[in-house]
Amino acid sequence: MTITTFIKGGVAAGMMLMGMTGVGQSAYLSMTVVGNASPPIGAYQFCKEIPADCNNPAGDQGPLLLTEERWKAILKINYDVNSSITPMTDMEVYGVEERWAYPRTAGDCEDYALLKRKKLIDAGFSPSDLLMTVVLQPNGDGHAVLTIRTDRGDFVLDNMRNKVMLWADTEYTFLKRQSADDPARWVKLQDGRAVAVGSVK
Repeated sequence: MTITTFIKGGVAAGMMLMGMTGVGQSAYLSMTVVGNASPPIGAYQFCKEIPADCNNPAGDQGPLLLTEERWKAILKINYDVNSSITPMTDMEVYGVEERWAYPRTAGDCEDYALLKRKKLIDAGFSPSDLLMTVVLQPNGDGHAVLTIRTDRGDFVLDNMRNKVMLWADTEYTFLKRQSADDPARWVKLQDGRAVAVGSVK
């Protein structure tokens, strides 16, 4: 599948999603923030090393207005990063258990997400809408993804799939993410689907 074919299919699916206004979906369009959380150790160290990339002087700009052009940019960057980076653990790349960094050719889940965040910021997206997020996979393993806050809901960019999905349509349990006000701060998420997700295992 070429990038053009992928984006065309993704745009068609995205436009269908943007047009949907069902009552059943509205309850889970955006994640619920329930308080402060401690940042992952990798995130804390990343912010110490590159403080400029954990700074957002403009603060929370509100959810992104999701247009077709922006949706195309999101799909392209997600696809490009997933296609260009080889999955490897921090131990394999850096010789340490946990390190958050921008990948050059290889990296693990949070490295993919960091690079997508950087590329989207470079493309003009607000940092307040690009939030590093920690989740649990159905097998109980931890995982990191990038959440994009939009007026159509919170979408997930994942190195495990090229499809950009509404968070509530994924199989993950959402634990915490960066604050929209301050990228160096983290907030706790209340995943109202947790029981439903557990029952599907």
